Amino acid sequence: MVNIVLVEKTGDLKECQFNVEKDELYKKCKFKKSDGFELRHSWQTKKSKYSFTSVSLYARDTGKATTENKYDLPPPIDNILYFGCIALVAKNEEGEYVDLSVEEWTTFYEDLFGGFENLADTAKEDEEEEDELANVPAEMKTKSGYLKDGFIVEDNTSDGTISTSGNTSNKDSCEDHDEWEDDESSELELEFEDYVYSDED
Repeated sequence: MVNIVLVEKTGDLKECQFNVEKDELYKKCKFKKSDGFELRHSWQTKKSKYSFTSVSLYARDTGKATTENKYDLPPPIDNILYFGCIALVAKNEEGEYVDLSVEEWTTFYEDLFGGFENLADTAKEDEEEEDELANVPAEMKTKSGYLKDGFIVEDNTSDGTISTSGNTSNKDSCEDHDEWEDDESSELELEFEDYVYSDED
């Protein structure tokens, strides 16, 4: 008996015991028949940190709709669709079955993808990273600290606050809109008349 990893169709991983002498791996994946349940790929290890030299994947590539396995598989089979439960089995240099745990598979899985970046590990480096605009002269930056690159410009508003806007091709239409608002307000002022109150009826 060896320990293998099953990948449920939901993508969840679990360990189970497999009797290699019976050679009925498809039953561990809850299939009644072995039809279509085959070895699909074997990944070879390049590092001696593992107790195995390869991990083989057994699965079905046909099945009913909604039974597709949602697990993201490593290259080169990352774009192939499999159905139902998937079995992952490890072997040593002699080709003998050896134990495979979810923890070992997860570590190997990350290696197969080239390693995942841990944000917690890089947080300190990010904090110590030099500000790209630290050595840029003040006249080359906006009051908000952005680089004046022809895209970000400053507009002084009437209330003393600063707004940033993009220097885009829509600038003319925006200016036209401002003029239209100004024209409308002027017209309203012309129509306004003072009303004189009187006690006389």
